[in-house]
Amino acid sequence: MPRFLHTADWQMGRTFSRFEAEDGAALVEARFKAIETLAGLARERQCDAVLVAGDVFDAQGVSDRTIRRVFNATQGFDGPWVLLPGNHDAALVESVWTRAQRLKSVPDNVLLALTPGVITLDEQGLAVLCAPLTQRHTYSDLTAAFDRYETPGHLVRVGLAHGGVEGLLSEDIDATNPIAADRAKASRLDYLALGDWHGTRQIDERTWYSGTPEPERFRNNDAGNALVVEIDHPGSQPHVEAVATSQFQWHQWREALSVNSDLERLIERLQALPTTSVLDLRLSGEITLDGDERLNHALSVAEARIRSIQCERSSLQLSPTQEDIATLQADGYLGNVITRLRDLQEGGQGEAARDALAILATVLKDPRGESAS
Repeated sequence: MPRFLHTADWQMGRTFSRFEAEDGAALVEARFKAIETLAGLARERQCDAVLVAGDVFDAQGVSDRTIRRVFNATQGFDGPWVLLPGNHDAALVESVWTRAQRLKSVPDNVLLALTPGVITLDEQGLAVLCAPLTQRHTYSDLTAAFDRYETPGHLVRVGLAHGGVEGLLSEDIDATNPIAADRAKASRLDYLALGDWHGTRQIDERTWYSGTPEPERFRNNDAGNALVVEIDHPGSQPHVEAVATSQFQWHQWREALSVNSDLERLIERLQALPTTSVLDLRLSGEITLDGDERLNHALSVAEARIRSIQCERSSLQLSPTQEDIATLQADGYLGNVITRLRDLQEGGQGEAARDALAILATVLKDPRGESAS
């Protein structure tokens, strides 16, 4: 009964420049931790092998240190690892893989599938049919060669490939590197382990995308898993279990505020987020000055508690109420300025007007606001 771990799209060497330096560094480290988690999972579940369906590295030019750290992180599982080149780390004549070999950083139990063919793991009961990408983009189905590959009848026949299943994922990933939707059946595969789609997704009973073990983008596609696959014997249907592996959870919220209860619900959601959250928040609608102050406080508290918050609110208009204006004691000229800035938010200088209104409100609420103004 072969049991193996299916994973893909590690994207090692990826940087997170859009985040604060501290947060970006933590997200990079989480990807190395994910490999260690995979090794621990393979050991705990007594897997016979780990199959990695492409894009181990994010680019050919990653540092030597990154290459060494990737292979060091596999040491927690001493069974065979089969690593397949994907579109980000294609097996070019000179590639990240040839550099790894020159660095002598590849452990003996890590097998690099740099050429098409079959890797036979007789002791583990597996024949792994490999379709590595030898260039970044191809326009023919490299897995078609699986039809011709003969494997011993007593071994479970597993395909390992990286690309997009034709007709199913065309809206979500590139049309290059196509894979026939019926490849598992046509090539008599017991299981087809795929990479390129970064979330866990079942195509049919024998074909799965594992997704990346550690999310790296804001997309609701069930990322952050690995698949534990058991196959009783050649020809039997695989049993597939998705196991969570991620350290951080990425959330993308789009919130339209119009009444006070909208703000209350948003604040409650912020308070309920786990500390391991990475949040992309975009706000629209309108909010009072009092509400904006409460929102700023809630965001400040959340920023200190969770991994990262990025908040875009240029489409959120400040709409001071009469109570706001009375609290600011902004009658006469200042009252007219506030009204003018509120109206200007709907024009071409809306973001600048919103910022000016927020600054003015802050100055007027400060005990030293009179001297500052």
